Amino acid sequence: MKIYRVMIIILLSVPALCRASELISNNPVETTRTVIEQWVEVQGKISKAKNDWTLEQETLSDRIEMYRKEIASLQEKIAKGRADVNEADKHQIELFNENERLKNASESFGKILTSLEVKTLSLDKKLPESIRENDRIKPLRQRIPEDPNQSKLSLSQRFMNVIGILNELNKFNYEISVTSEVQKSNNGDPVEVTALYIGLGQGYYVNTNGTIAGVGRPTPNGWSWESADGAAKEIQDAISILKNEKIASFIPLPVKVE
Repeated sequence: MKIYRVMIIILLSVPALCRASELISNNPVETTRTVIEQWVEVQGKISKAKNDWTLEQETLSDRIEMYRKEIASLQEKIAKGRADVNEADKHQIELFNENERLKNASESFGKILTSLEVKTLSLDKKLPESIRENDRIKPLRQRIPEDPNQSKLSLSQRFMNVIGILNELNKFNYEISVTSEVQKSNNGDPVEVTALYIGLGQGYYVNTNGTIAGVGRPTPNGWSWESADGAAKEIQDAISILKNEKIASFIPLPVKVE
């Protein structure tokens, strides 16, 4: 733009110089002074135009440099954005793969857990009534539906129920315990007795008078009890020892193993 301005100034000055040259023939001195003044004026305008152009050129250079820096900054941000997107895509793929792995593991564990629940429920028939109704076992057993596939509990909750039952049964299996129960006498009448269990493998009971006694063991269909009135005293003595009512001594008890 400044170059054009300089050229316009020069072009506009040419006619003036031409007119001045026409005057030289009439008044050489005056004409010469006029021409010089006009020439100086033209040179001043040319110099000013050059200076203005130099300043504007510097301004344009500064702006170009600023724009270059902005472009470089934007390109850097774009590159970083692309890198972040690639990293996010990679992380998303890793999460998807991990989710699939956990999903498959959960399905496999669910099948194993369902089998464990079915087996745990099958143990219920092999438990003595007093153990089956135990305050620590009964609530856990009630949380396991007859069809584990219909359970609304999470896998972790279902697993904890099974582990809780098995832990209680394991503790009971390693203990000798005494409980109060109701058994049937030889004539079928209900009789209140004291039962002694040696783990989950053998059980005994005797009434208060020591006249009715029995021996029991677990079977696939539940506990089977047989009359053992002849062993009533020995069973009563063993129970008394466990209750610290008698001094410990060797007590022979009838055992039947199949």
